[in-house]
Amino acid sequence: MIHVLAIITTKPGLRETVLKELRAIIPAVHAENGCVEYGPAIDAERAGAVQTTLGPDVFVIVEKWDTVEALNAHLAAPHMAVYAEKTKDLVLSRVIHALAPC
Repeated sequence: MIHVLAIITTKPGLRETVLKELRAIIPAVHAENGCVEYGPAIDAERAGAVQTTLGPDVFVIVEKWDTVEALNAHLAAPHMAVYAEKTKDLVLSRVIHALAPC
């Protein structure tokens, strides 16, 4: 199992625009071989003192993949290329953490 946290920072005020493009490809991602979980998340409201907020222009894609090979196939999928092209001028940074359970 591979866990992935993809932290996406958009240009100011464009988070919802990028999330709209992401939501459009989620069914295709869920249909990929090896996809266990894939979905965006933003700061929870009223989470209290434990929370370090990401801010209004950041979201995280929380992913789980059966194998590294499934993750690599996902990254090469045509719908991911379309998403990247549509959002390339809207995103300031992408920080990807691929993690193994321990």
